[in-house]
Amino acid sequence: MPRRPDTPDEAAFRAEVRAWLGARAELRDPSRPHRLETEEQHMARCRAWQRTRFEGGYAAITWPSRYGGRDGTAVQELIYREEESRFDVSTGFLYASIALLGPALLMHGTEEQRERVIPPMLRGDVVWCQLFSEPDAGSDLARLATRAERDGDELVVNGQKVWTTGAQFSDRGFLLARTDPDAKKHAGISFMLVDMHDPGVDVRPLPTASREHQFNEVFFTDVRVHIDDVVGGIGSGWTVARTTLANESVMIGTGGPQGEGVADIARMARDRDRLDDPLLLQDLAEAWIDERVVALFGERMTEATLAGRRPDLDGSVMKVFWSDTRHRRMELGARVLGAEALLDAEDAHAHGAWQQRLLSFPLGSIGGGTVEVHRNGIGERVLGLPREPRADRDMTFREVQAHDAKLTGARD
Repeated sequence: MPRRPDTPDEAAFRAEVRAWLGARAELRDPSRPHRLETEEQHMARCRAWQRTRFEGGYAAITWPSRYGGRDGTAVQELIYREEESRFDVSTGFLYASIALLGPALLMHGTEEQRERVIPPMLRGDVVWCQLFSEPDAGSDLARLATRAERDGDELVVNGQKVWTTGAQFSDRGFLLARTDPDAKKHAGISFMLVDMHDPGVDVRPLPTASREHQFNEVFFTDVRVHIDDVVGGIGSGWTVARTTLANESVMIGTGGPQGEGVADIARMARDRDRLDDPLLLQDLAEAWIDERVVALFGERMTEATLAGRRPDLDGSVMKVFWSDTRHRRMELGARVLGAEALLDAEDAHAHGAWQQRLLSFPLGSIGGGTVEVHRNGIGERVLGLPREPRADRDMTFREVQAHDAKLTGARD
């Protein structure tokens, strides 16, 4: 991504990072077949690389060193990401959970929580998952019904979460639960840290069309959470959640192609003598433009960081554009493959990487909030359109439940 030249200090840091990565990882090779491994093997590989990053001082460059960070700058973080993207390494969904929970703790957590939670999380010793969405609370997360009732110094949690990525591998989770049903629906929510190994936690897989098992539904039965594991205070969970959701949108929207870009599609088309198809060339050009716009979004955020400004690009814009363009790119890749797209695993090009990406596309359009919800946010925040009318905006959660029951009875 073009930007201003490195300063001498930045160039020295880049050289340090490049040498460190070169001694520990192989360069990414687009022609190398898609790696076939079980989800357990992938998680083990990700945890091993996370520990390697931590031991090298690169796990959280801008975070305070007392928690396992480096006391570094945002520019150093950008340089590290640029260099690491050239190598065949990954921290998988560990990166997502760290990027979501870490900033929430740094902003809203107590000093004891930060010291207790962040270092083992950065080492990869403790794996975390996000426990937000529910069957009746996805797009409208504030309608969540999982409850946490006070019992002395503990909260007793009962309820269900769904679409929880990596729950089967997680040691702990950060959970939103309702602690006051008589408060307005946004005000009666608390953000808490829960033990996924508690006997009252039941994790059940949700296999996808791509045969992956990324998602789970999680049931809680009388799971006890100590008050010390509530982040931001009882009833203030929505404020903490907004921090994680804002980071999630930007994190998803800045996800690079990494082996699924237009250059890979063009290479497949060239290998199959398809570059004389004018319609395909037009679609490749449009896909390249989309990919460049995503890169320019990232460049805009980078330049803001370099200038010490808060990025002015709305996270929802990045999320929606990334999701839409990735879908078109996946479909284009499958079209180039033609009949080969019906093959799978070892019989398919790149061990079926493109088929798997196409089948798993909905994960990108739903994860981090559906694109429909983000479009509503763009309309309100970016375009200044009026908010959609909501009958339950000023209701307590108990009133919302009564209202829903009344509507259900009327339909029956």
